Amino acid sequence: MADTFTGLLDRFLFASKGFEHHLRTVAPDGWHAPTPCTEWDVRQLANHMTRGNLNYVGLVHGATREEFLALRDEDALGDDPVTAFTASVTACADAFAGSGALDRVVDYPMGALTGRQALAVRTADSVVHTWDLARALGADDTLDADLVAWVGDGYDDIFAGLAVDRFFAGQPAVPPTASRQDRLLTRFGRDPR
Repeated sequence: MADTFTGLLDRFLFASKGFEHHLRTVAPDGWHAPTPCTEWDVRQLANHMTRGNLNYVGLVHGATREEFLALRDEDALGDDPVTAFTASVTACADAFAGSGALDRVVDYPMGALTGRQALAVRTADSVVHTWDLARALGADDTLDADLVAWVGDGYDDIFAGLAVDRFFAGQPAVPPTASRQDRLLTRFGRDPR
């Protein structure tokens, strides 16, 4: 898809707004609710997104894959998860908006990527995890149709050179009548039923 990497910062911010929307609705006793990511509860998913944004900032500024992985599970939420998440989105967007950041090669854990491709991966991750969070909260889990189309149409460009399919082995069967969103979620190892 020719325009996969066009308007990335805007897409990242828009995708992050979807996650933030659901994050703002977490009840005080809802942080330990299970998510479709079976290894994470709601707080751990929110931390994954927040810490992930901060780790991408590190990559733009020269962090190594080892540093990225070492910080992966470190708490980034503190006592105010929503504020921590929104601050991480701003920091990530600012880092990728920096001069030359989209063309810089970063030491991503699954292989060297340009900043442009790294931000596309981050944005796709944000889209899918928005569904995870909505599903965990029992909220409307309908994703933005344009973001679903962007990830679906640009999947091969976004994940070029990365062995991501190994993470989603044993995907459930997708009926031919499945929606575009359901087909995308299934590709990411989710069962949208």
